This record gives sequence, structure tokens and C-alpha cells, in this order.
Amino acid sequence: MPFSEEVVARLEPEVAEIIGRYPKPRSALMPLLHLLQSEEGYISNDAIRFCAHRLGITETEVTGVASFYSMYKRQPVGEYHVGVCTNTLCAIMGGDQILATLEEHLGVVPDEPTSDGRVSVEHVECNAACDYAPVVMVNWEFFDNQTPESATALVDDLQAGRLVTPTRGPGRLCTWRQASRILAGFGDGQAAEGPAAGPASLVGLRIAKEQGWTAPEPDRPTGPGASGGPDKPNGTATKGASR
Repeated sequence: MPFSEEVVARLEPEVAEIIGRYPKPRSALMPLLHLLQSEEGYISNDAIRFCAHRLGITETEVTGVASFYSMYKRQPVGEYHVGVCTNTLCAIMGGDQILATLEEHLGVVPDEPTSDGRVSVEHVECNAACDYAPVVMVNWEFFDNQTPESATALVDDLQAGRLVTPTRGPGRLCTWRQASRILAGFGDGQAAEGPAAGPASLVGLRIAKEQGWTAPEPDRPTGPGASGGPDKPNGTATKGASR
């Protein structure tokens, strides 16, 4: 729907703040799209026209960005958008089966919300959590080590309005629109809450401590000649020394 004058006036301080972060207005396009998605739940044609007008670029340029990045949606999705990783490791560990199970269980196709508007589902690219494969995300929060059964229980809880807690990160799950607002750069104060890393991610650190391994000192020369010699008496690395 077209933005009313009231909506435009309410958004203007935040729009101005986003644009003011960058030396050129067009650089503000991606966070501005997230802000407008937080308003409507998706990127409407009116949002595209708004961005083009405020940033001094064409609607085609805005559409190119909004259609390229999968985190922007051109139609409404669920209040809780469930992303199932189907990249190689997660797929091998069961991600494809989880996605197929959820689509059948909910009776939806990718990006289609359930009839109550509560849940939608899609496959997502790698979210850098391979040590917890297969991984499911809800509004970009992690739910690790999933199975078809646990993922089905998760979406049932979301539909029923029961408390759902991410495996890592904040203890309270935000809605799709709230997540878009956070991605626009307006935090909800939960960034430092909850565990940021789990045991699987910390195995290497634990082994290093047990073995007494330490990282090289900052700016310490490495590579051939680093310890000194007739060609490099002070041990300073020269151009190409590490090739």
C-alpha cells in the first residue's frame, strides 16, 4: 500500500539518520530497504519508489538490489520466517529432509506464509554454523543440530505462540519486522545476551589451551629471513619474502 503522509513523517527521522551515515546517499540503500521492510513486512513497489526518490537513484537500481538479496522479500512472509540451510554439509546431515518435512507439514511453498500468517519457510545459504549442522534459523537466530522432528516441533510452537528460545544468541525471539529493523541499524538491546558460541565452536580454543599453544605476537615478522641473517640482519621481512 502507498505510504501515507503520516507514515512518511514518522519514518523521516530514521531515514535521515540512515542516509547520514554515508558520504553518498545511494550507499544507504540496503539499510533503508531493511527499515521499509520493517514497516510493511516486505519490499513493496511503494517502498521502491520511496527509496529511489530519497536517494536520487532510479527505481530499476532499487529493484535490482531488492531482488538480488534474498533477505529482502517482495511479498509478505510469516511473522516468523524459518530458514533451513541446504548447503553441502547441512544437506548431507539432513537439511534437505528438514525442508521437505516442514513444507509438507505446514502445507506451504517457499516464502508462502501459513494461513494464520504466523510462519513461512525457505531454504537459505550457508550461515557459517557448519559445526552445528543441520542448522535452522528463525528470523536469523540460530537453532542448531536440528532434525525433522525437532524442526516440526519448533514451527508448531511458533504457530501456537509458545516461548521459543534460540540455541545461541538472545533469549527472546523477535518478529520478522523487528529483525528487519535491527538489520537497518536500530538495535533492540539484546546483542550481548545469550551465548554467542557453543561447545563445538570452542573445541579448537580448548585444545590450544591444553597444549599451551599461543598465537604469534602482533607485527612479529614471519617467513624466510624473519629470524635474521646476512641478507636481512634485523630480521625484517621484505617484499615478496613470504611468496
